[in-house]
Amino acid sequence: MIEKNQTYQVTITGMGEKGEGVAKIDNFAVFIPYALIGETIEVLIVKVLKSYAYGKMLNIIKPSRERIEPKCPVFYKCGGCDLQHCTYNQELEFKTNKVKDCIKRIGSLNIKVNNTLGYEQNYYRNKSQFPVSPDGIGFYSPRSHRVVPIENCLTQNENSNKAMNIVKEFMELFHIKPYDESTKKGVIRHIFTRCALTNQVMVCIVTATENLKSADSLVSMLKNEFGEDVSVIQNINTKNTNIILGDKNKILNGNGVIIDKIGDKFFEISPHSFFQINPHQTKALYDKVLEVAQFEGNERVLDLYCGIGTISLYVAPYVESVIGVECVPQAIENAKKNSMLNNIKNAEFYVGNAEDMAEKFPDNDVIIVDPPRKGCDEKLLNTIKDLAPKKIIYVSCNPATLARDLKILTGYGYTAHEVWPVDMFPRTAHVENVVLLTK
Repeated sequence: MIEKNQTYQVTITGMGEKGEGVAKIDNFAVFIPYALIGETIEVLIVKVLKSYAYGKMLNIIKPSRERIEPKCPVFYKCGGCDLQHCTYNQELEFKTNKVKDCIKRIGSLNIKVNNTLGYEQNYYRNKSQFPVSPDGIGFYSPRSHRVVPIENCLTQNENSNKAMNIVKEFMELFHIKPYDESTKKGVIRHIFTRCALTNQVMVCIVTATENLKSADSLVSMLKNEFGEDVSVIQNINTKNTNIILGDKNKILNGNGVIIDKIGDKFFEISPHSFFQINPHQTKALYDKVLEVAQFEGNERVLDLYCGIGTISLYVAPYVESVIGVECVPQAIENAKKNSMLNNIKNAEFYVGNAEDMAEKFPDNDVIIVDPPRKGCDEKLLNTIKDLAPKKIIYVSCNPATLARDLKILTGYGYTAHEVWPVDMFPRTAHVENVVLLTK
């Protein structure tokens, strides 16, 4: 029987959902962070549950050929990345196998899962969220709210790193206190940034107070680095919550939005807007949507969970009409503006929950869904069954809920075709997917 605080020598035979190594001790699964398939290691058991355990790697006896030295000096302390200790080819293989496992085990489907479409790159994230604490500014350590200080994150846009360091300097110069979660005192809670392919920069300072002392000086420091038009916003969040952004914004410089682009389409983005974080791979993802859809030009499309209209407007030139639905009013305002910004006249946008609004638009040939990690609401899947579109295009950021929903939709008479994983989040365990279903 496996015991806590005991040391074992094991061989890693698989990888878990978050990229951790998996070994078996007397047929008991042990999950071990930072261990790779094929490695023989010495592990300390730190937690034993009913059907599995967690271990801490103490020593690598036989390393994998895919193991590399992480480029980030705080990788093993920071929770921002999962896979900097392996080659990128190994990471892509892990993601492909992760999707295959979910499709087969959860979805009970025997369909082709293609190799993950990757693009190895640093500084790819166009949105950053740096927590600020008495420990410093950086990212949370895994499974905690203890901040690991950083100066240059390899996954964040270089301008985001610069903005974070400028705010850090500002706080030191003007004695602005970081927010302390334990005492509920202090001023700055988060530094939230967006950096566009158009070279526009947004810096949003999330504060626990209405007042931000010496804000004009911060604006000057940011303008010196990013130019006169840099968008600087104070977001006020006085609640005791893990939600980063509050409801109230004060525009300190610029007009409170920036313009980014995907392919040849431009999008106005506010602090609360959802926008894919990897611009290069977003284009690859949306191009894959067009490829699998095989639009002929006469289709009527319903885009559910449309956000600020990115997919809607990307496919609009190839179809007769698009209707986008999103529950966030501000996102729909952005979507309407983005439609005008791109001179697209065959797209309409409506506010509402996807599961409530879908039945109001019955005459559509194609339904596109791009839900949050929890997947589609059961009521929505039932409505889609009743609407009976010829095609469903499912875009997913969670292979597990994708597999669950595909199982339901195939039970309604749809055929799920091959799965296309796209690596939107290099060096993390996350993977995006596109699937076509036909009636």
